[in-house]
Amino acid sequence: MANVVVIGAQWGDEGKGKITDLLSKSADVVVRYQGGVNAGHTVVVHNQTFKLHLIPSGILYPDTECMIGSGTVIDPKALIEELDQLEALNISTQNLLIAETAHVTMPYHRLIDQASEERRGSHKIGTTKRGIGPTYADKSERIGIRMIDLMDPSGLRSQLRWTIEYKNVILEKLYDLPPLNPDEIIEEYLNYAERLRPHVVDSSLRIYEAVRQKRNILFEGAQGTLLDLDHGTYPYVTSSNPIAGGACVGSGVGPTMIDRVIGVAKAYTTRVGEGPFPTELNGRMGELLCDRGAEFGTTTGRKRRCGWFDAVIGRYAVRTNGLDCLAITKLDVLDELDEINVCVAYDIDGQRCQDFPSNARRFARCQPVYKTLPGWKQSTDHCRSLDDLPHQALDYLKFLAELMEVPIAIVSLGASRDQTIIVEDPIHGPKRALLDSNGVVRAAGV
Repeated sequence: MANVVVIGAQWGDEGKGKITDLLSKSADVVVRYQGGVNAGHTVVVHNQTFKLHLIPSGILYPDTECMIGSGTVIDPKALIEELDQLEALNISTQNLLIAETAHVTMPYHRLIDQASEERRGSHKIGTTKRGIGPTYADKSERIGIRMIDLMDPSGLRSQLRWTIEYKNVILEKLYDLPPLNPDEIIEEYLNYAERLRPHVVDSSLRIYEAVRQKRNILFEGAQGTLLDLDHGTYPYVTSSNPIAGGACVGSGVGPTMIDRVIGVAKAYTTRVGEGPFPTELNGRMGELLCDRGAEFGTTTGRKRRCGWFDAVIGRYAVRTNGLDCLAITKLDVLDELDEINVCVAYDIDGQRCQDFPSNARRFARCQPVYKTLPGWKQSTDHCRSLDDLPHQALDYLKFLAELMEVPIAIVSLGASRDQTIIVEDPIHGPKRALLDSNGVVRAAGV
């Protein structure tokens, strides 16, 4: 039995959806613990592509119980659309459970998010404009609507009338937008409530019962470490905590219930939205990575900024998440390159820096210090074991393991489930390191 957290070790979009889907085969329960419809996971099964935003990737396994935890924010309309799409593809959603304490994204959240981002002008954050930040803001202000409130029609009417009156003042006076009609919104959301009612439960209790029954639990985060509200590249971050510690808060479990943490990182780096990006490639090489990696956001379709692998933020992700091992994705995107650069440190105002700087202005001045490795100039699509990899590709992985000071458990070479090298199953396998810098299997932490 193992309870495992899967997190993004970069700025999100690392391929967590595929890794979570792979590990869900060995899991009894999959829990999504933070974020909202601003996240997107793409999973490819038998040449069929599934784009998931709120529903955990484990939904594609009929016997896996999937939970949306209390740390998420839920747009009921978007969730129902996602349910309908899966059911239209004959994917059962009866095992989906929703935390009754999860907060709900309302129409005024989306309007405020959009208007606020537009008003920022050159200081924009790069949000998805889906209302996520304002939903979390209301949660902190203690005026939010929770799923349990949707289940109480009389209470919801009373609460929403006051809240919408309050939000209308903001919409009209601050953003010059027309007021919202409380009655229309109340009826709309009461209809959503009836559709979702069978799925709403005390998720913290259900997870605790699963732990006591020694079931395998997979905790799935959205976004990535560098987008964490407290520990990311603030202010260019999301509104929640994608790091491993957020799994406990967002699921309602204690830290002693977590057995290990898996970080997912691309073999290069991408970022969506605004903010500093030291290894960003703006020329032909950046376009090549974008084209070969199909780097467009699952949620917004925005083109992702591409750059070389950054081991400084990688080591930071290892530290802030307590990573036990790594899954490296999209290694195949590098197949055509003659040489590959890896950022091993930063130069900041003439000083070499090995660690991630918390100061945003200081981070914006970082210049990457590169180590150049030879490419392998051949396809890795067919590789299904470490022995199948070209020796330069294996050397590249060893080098990343050495820089990150954490072993590699999984290597992904394409979007499909079978395009994967699993050195060790992090759920069923023993807690030991996998591919280290010497290319050997050894005990974790050694």
